[in-house]
Amino acid sequence: MMETTAITNPRIQQLLGDAAAWRLLGLLFERPREGWWQEMEMLSQEVSDPAIKAAADAAQEGASEGLYLALLGPGGPVPPREVAYRGMEDPGHIIADLSTFYEAFAFQPESEEAPDHLAVEAGFLGYLCLKEAYARARGNEEEAEVAAQAATRFRDAHLATFAWPVAERLEEVGVRSLSLAASALAHRSGPRRETVATIPPPRPNCDDCPMECGQE
Repeated sequence: MMETTAITNPRIQQLLGDAAAWRLLGLLFERPREGWWQEMEMLSQEVSDPAIKAAADAAQEGASEGLYLALLGPGGPVPPREVAYRGMEDPGHIIADLSTFYEAFAFQPESEEAPDHLAVEAGFLGYLCLKEAYARARGNEEEAEVAAQAATRFRDAHLATFAWPVAERLEEVGVRSLSLAASALAHRSGPRRETVATIPPPRPNCDDCPMECGQE
């Protein structure tokens, strides 16, 4: 567990807040299911970003499984998967690169979606925030930097390549909760980028971390 003095560290507080924000953004792009609204409400209490909170409030009022499937489901007008936006690039290579990131940090998403789904990628960035926060709480700056660098590389190589096109399509559709969420997520992904070459993640070094990283 994190020591109380460590949790009061501004940088760690920021990381914990970012983790909640990424997780809430990911949840907004998951299919509404049993417990979905309760998790949304709980996470909203941990997030300070007004745009994300507004998206969550709008989702509480108007989200439904039918709307999700109509917009983001198979054949919908807004594909939520990265491979749909990467042109002629090999989908298998994209998925393999994502799997390398996930396996390096033992990330096992609870989402039912594919590895390149917007919700899964956002959830992974939240997970890396938690990894970095825990490392900094223990004073392990090397491990913290590994997580921070992986997050930057992942955003550049994956999320930034399709977050903005998704946001533009959802703005045209006009569903407030998803439009607000997509805009917030795109801005968090950084400047809009064209398709870029993927970059292998660094190997973590966290022998005494309770979050298993799949090392041998």
